This record gives sequence, C-alpha cells and structure tokens, in this order.
Amino acid sequence: MIIEQTFDLLKRMYGNRLDELIISDVRIGHYLTAVRLSDESIGTASSLSDEHPFCARHDRDFGDFTPLKIKGRKVIDLLETKKEARLISSLKTAVLSAVSSKEIASGKYPVVEDHDPIQLLNLKPPKTITVVGAFQSYIRTIAETENRLYVLELNESALPPDQKKFYIPAEEYRRVLPESDIVLITGQTLVNRTIDDLLSAVTPGAQVAVTGPSSGILPDVLFTNKVTIVGTLKITRPEILFDIVSEGGMGYHLFEYCARKICILKPDGQKSE
Repeated sequence: MIIEQTFDLLKRMYGNRLDELIISDVRIGHYLTAVRLSDESIGTASSLSDEHPFCARHDRDFGDFTPLKIKGRKVIDLLETKKEARLISSLKTAVLSAVSSKEIASGKYPVVEDHDPIQLLNLKPPKTITVVGAFQSYIRTIAETENRLYVLELNESALPPDQKKFYIPAEEYRRVLPESDIVLITGQTLVNRTIDDLLSAVTPGAQVAVTGPSSGILPDVLFTNKVTIVGTLKITRPEILFDIVSEGGMGYHLFEYCARKICILKPDGQKSE
C-alpha cells in the first residue's frame, strides 16, 4: 500500500534519525488534524470521524494514542503501531506529511508555488474527467468546459442540485476511471486508504492529480503509481495553524490564513509501475 511503502522509504532515507523524532503537539479538529514534531516540522491531514460514536463500556479505549497519550510519543511508535482506528489513520498521515515536509522543501522535487493542480492540467476537450470527492471549485471549472465529467463521491448529498447530474456512486470507480483522461483525487483517500484501489483502476497515460491538505506525504511512491501531480500546502504561519484546526477550520481556511498552495510535479523520465 502507498502509505506503508512511503513509510518504508522514509525509514531508509532517515535511518536512525527517525527514531529520535517526537510528536510535540497535536490538534484534532472536526475537519483537520495537525501535528508538530520535535524538529519543528508540521503536517496536516483530514480528520476521519468515528462511524460509531456511541461506544459500549467494553469498547472504551485508554491505551496508546488516545487522549493524553499522543504528545510525547515517538513518531516511529505511531507509524509502526498495529492498532487500527480512524483517528490513528489521520494521525499517521499527518505525521508522515510532517516527516516528509523537509525533503519536499529541499529542492529535490520540481515544485510550482501558488498554483492548484487544475491550473496545470490540459483541460482542452474532448476529454473524460473524473473528480474523486466533491471538490466544488474543480466541478464548477470543469462543468464550464465541453468535457465529460464524472464525480465519484460516497454521499450524493455532498453535491448541490445542479451538480447531481455528474454524480457516480463511489463503488462504481472501476467503471469510470479506466475511461478517464484526467483524474483528480482528494488526498483524503490517503487517510482512508482507498487510494490504492482507485489508482489501480486508472489507465496508464492518464493525467492524475492527488490534492488537498492530506497530500503532503513524500511523493515518490505516488509518482510510481500513475500520479503526475501532487497538490498540497506549505505552512507559512505555524503559530496560528493549530488554532484554526481547533476551531473547526477546513482547507480553504488554511489557504486564507496560514498556508500557500504548492504543486509537486513528477520528474521527467520517472516511470510508473
């Protein structure tokens, strides 16, 4: 899986230095999760809420990576835990983004700042374009072209009435992705671990972008799995990030107050598997 392969790559790159990193701060908001590590690196991810918020007494968890047992823990302990929970998935993705952030900023990758992936894609028709997730700005932009548009989404109610004509139930991804020339995928699929299946259905040669606050992981493994652009963010005001997350902030709040959009481009000549 992409998350596990990315973790393995970071372990090879960082070596023993990864054992020294500590989770020094964490905020888990309704929409976003943010972490700060002991080297001052910061990462974000979508927050996945519990599907069953009313837990029976025997389900109560006071163990590792529950409230008051996250800050101060080693990064490696979180990334290697076998414990499964939606909260853990959000934390792992945010921590991977934090660990990845310095490598992304090192100049190793081609980066375009202050751009969204859709600005870098060739939308000239006729094309079939699939958006995975209810990205309103993308849907509106593509709907104004003469391209065929599909929107893969779990919840049809996430789309306003005028966009429901584009709706495709998420479970039908194997029907629409193989015929898509362009695929725009929410980074939340990294958090909920659905991205592997989605990318497996994409036709080689398609333009594929993974984008959003959850997309800041090291892009190498994504690039070898058909992704051509990773749209993520660079935190510019870390001192207010955690307040925004705690107060129910969403991605657009980050870009308004404390972050800039960046696009990481697949290097020329790098092949997909």
